[in-house]
Amino acid sequence: MKIFLDTASLKEIREAATLGVVDGVTTNPSLLAKEQGEPEEILREICDLVDGPISAEVVATDAAGMIREGKHWASLHENITVKVPCTVAGIQATKALSGAGHKVNVTLIFSPTQALIAAKAGATFVSPFVGRLDDIATPGMEMVADIVRIFANYDYPTEVLAASLRHPMHVLEAARMGAHVGTMPVAVFHQLLKHPLTDLGLERFLADWEKAKKELGAKAR
Repeated sequence: MKIFLDTASLKEIREAATLGVVDGVTTNPSLLAKEQGEPEEILREICDLVDGPISAEVVATDAAGMIREGKHWASLHENITVKVPCTVAGIQATKALSGAGHKVNVTLIFSPTQALIAAKAGATFVSPFVGRLDDIATPGMEMVADIVRIFANYDYPTEVLAASLRHPMHVLEAARMGAHVGTMPVAVFHQLLKHPLTDLGLERFLADWEKAKKELGAKAR
């Protein structure tokens, strides 16, 4: 499964990218608004840090406005993926933008049928929001599994980008269900590597090594 970071923080992205396993970044207007600087410049810098799809979201609510904004975002860098909401206007914009050769991420997906329509419109990615469904006592991961199955049934090239992943178990479940991509906050990304037994094992290895060195030193004397 590809791993995307859900952030617009250059500091966070720069640090996480040093691991060499970050495949892309998803941003939205809220995330960009938290950062200092022009959104265009921030997105260009993100593209320099991560060589993969970088989602930039439109704020227009009409199809013509989405298409206009989408073309602007796409012009910034070849890795930019235009992010549009799963609305009637968003599907119209997806069809037009994908037809013009631009990558499109259809976001705010909350049902398998929404994902199906987005795929038929030519979406590069669909973003089902897992955590927000969990918030209203609806199993978000079941939606991801349904979308993966539907796309496999009809061989759609659209990738399932599991979004609103709030903890490592969400990431694990998305991977088990066959999601192509998981996007997550940087804090969740770092948690994927954490395990108390790993830390304990390392402490013991180092302690044993130091003990062995002292014993060898004593014998040498």
